[in-house]
Amino acid sequence: MRLVVQIPCYNEEKSIAETLRAIPSKIEGVDEIIKLVIDDGSTDKTERVARKNGASYVVTLKRNMGLAKAFQAGMSKSLDLGADVVVNTDGDNQYNSSDINKLIKPIIDGSSDFVIGCRPIKNHPEFSKLKILLQLMGSWFLRKISKTDIPDAASGFRAYSRETCLRLNIYSSFSHCMETLIQAGNSGLKVRWVNIRVNPKKRKSRLFSSIFQYIFKSGQTIIYMSSIYAPGRFFTWLGVSSLVPALILALRFLILESSGLREPGTHIPSLILFSVLTFTGLLLLSLGILGELLKAHRKINEEILYESKKRKFEDC
Repeated sequence: MRLVVQIPCYNEEKSIAETLRAIPSKIEGVDEIIKLVIDDGSTDKTERVARKNGASYVVTLKRNMGLAKAFQAGMSKSLDLGADVVVNTDGDNQYNSSDINKLIKPIIDGSSDFVIGCRPIKNHPEFSKLKILLQLMGSWFLRKISKTDIPDAASGFRAYSRETCLRLNIYSSFSHCMETLIQAGNSGLKVRWVNIRVNPKKRKSRLFSSIFQYIFKSGQTIIYMSSIYAPGRFFTWLGVSSLVPALILALRFLILESSGLREPGTHIPSLILFSVLTFTGLLLLSLGILGELLKAHRKINEEILYESKKRKFEDC
């Protein structure tokens, strides 16, 4: 059993050594542990420090591509290295690496394809009340879209089976966390979660500059992935949210018309709004139908891509 622990990072020269040292040297059920650092175009000495402090391999991107692209590069390299299980963690050592054994156990025993290490959101010592609320709301929304029961959808401490690595495809450039969860949940993969511990925070996040930017970018990713993986459900809900107010306006007009209470020319604005809402709702429902047709083609293309990657890495 070969385990690759991949660490996407950007300008982490101050913490990457500690992160690498924290990774266990022996784990039950694992024959070989490979430490893989993905340097996402760092402008400091991240690469040099990583090589001097135990990194088995370093993948260096020529420029800063973003977390999702760095994660994807790590997945490809992990498959090339013959990984049976891949664990993803952060370069700032925020996750307790001693919990890697707990994270990979469901994959080793065959009960899961994809495991997420969930932080103690409600009792996290460094989360404000606003951040706790947003994390809980975001995770609830992701559970509905992804058809999973993950309480911490934003956690980057995750374990993937080799089969899962072959099947996942990254489309966005912001973060892999929500995208891979939505993709896995809608692709029939067995997704589980385990409780994990966290280390004290050492710096602010480099993924976003403010909580509002995070909400905006996360919202973009959720909408994008929902339209790809669940277009029928996504556009039907949008369409219904437009058609219901249109129906209410229509019923109101008919009731007033039949009772003789409507004065001539007084409900033209309502009729215009009714027409706009009806047209919008029907357009959204049509997009849902079109999306489902495209979804069928996407599944075929992903299966072809899966078989292609499987052949490419089958001797690794």
